[in-house]
Amino acid sequence: MLAAATVGLALYNNLLARRALASRPLGRFIHLRGTKLHFLEAGSGQPLLLLHGNGASAEDFTTSGIFHKAAAKYRVLAFDRPGFGLSSRGAGRPWTAGAQADLIQAAAAKLGIERYMVVGHSWGAAVALEMARRHPRSVAGIVVVAGYHYPPPRLALAISALPAIPLIGTVLRHTVLPSLVRLNWRLAMKKIFHPAMIATPFAAMTRELASRPSQLRSISAESFLMLASALFPNRRYAEIAIPVGIIAGADDQLFDAKAEALRLHTEISHSLLDIVLDAGHMVHQSKPQAVLAMIDKVAALASAAGPGALLKSAVPKARPRPPCGEPSGQEPDGCSRVAHKSRMA
Repeated sequence: MLAAATVGLALYNNLLARRALASRPLGRFIHLRGTKLHFLEAGSGQPLLLLHGNGASAEDFTTSGIFHKAAAKYRVLAFDRPGFGLSSRGAGRPWTAGAQADLIQAAAAKLGIERYMVVGHSWGAAVALEMARRHPRSVAGIVVVAGYHYPPPRLALAISALPAIPLIGTVLRHTVLPSLVRLNWRLAMKKIFHPAMIATPFAAMTRELASRPSQLRSISAESFLMLASALFPNRRYAEIAIPVGIIAGADDQLFDAKAEALRLHTEISHSLLDIVLDAGHMVHQSKPQAVLAMIDKVAALASAAGPGALLKSAVPKARPRPPCGEPSGQEPDGCSRVAHKSRMA
């Protein structure tokens, strides 16, 4: 009886997974390194690559409006990262931020894109930072949104990584876990959007995609990578020599995104910082105009630097910056004007 119920539940969840994929807008595919990458494309001009966070898909940027609004100025490509949406996740290798950075760079090269900008949200921000560090001649500038830059070890990450365990994890992903995800979906949305309202289009579209057994495997695998990054840090952000825009919601409930953004801003001297009030982890959904404005600012810096230019030698070493926009009555010395204006808005 138990075996029959388990098989029935697995079949039901797989049926829902197929329906979730069938309802998605179909973009383009590119095959490389044993992986099939799916992406949406619109607009013309300087290429702009969009990378979603753990558990989401390219529609994260269409539902926020960033994809279509940015397409008025840029050639926008929103990727389903490996294992998410319609993109496959090749087995037999850990899809670290570095591995994904190299894959996205290879995809851009195969598409004939020589120089581009990148926007990454959450774990997608880690991929964007690796792209900036590893491929500075191709990446003109990056914008990181609610990035998990200096992850501390957290019990939640260890629990989220459990479904990646062979055998028992496979059974959980195909049977009870999808139902648990659906049951707890609204609570999860409230946490990541707080203090802003939940964006209904994103929540509705992502619910069934995120509860698919295959995507749950990718989510748990990336949770494990976040935990590994926290336990064995190997971050060299100071090496990044291109313009970097940093955005964080002031009230992020997943981790102290504001503190991590300030720390990254200190480490990368040629960076702009925007701490957005009344926004949480999904700051790009709640305040898409902040992301669009930062894209334009970073694009302007990249354009002024010139094609293939590296900024490291031209910019003074980073020095600690005080928090921006504090009620002192004047802008602190060394504080990013972007951050100051955002916090005072």
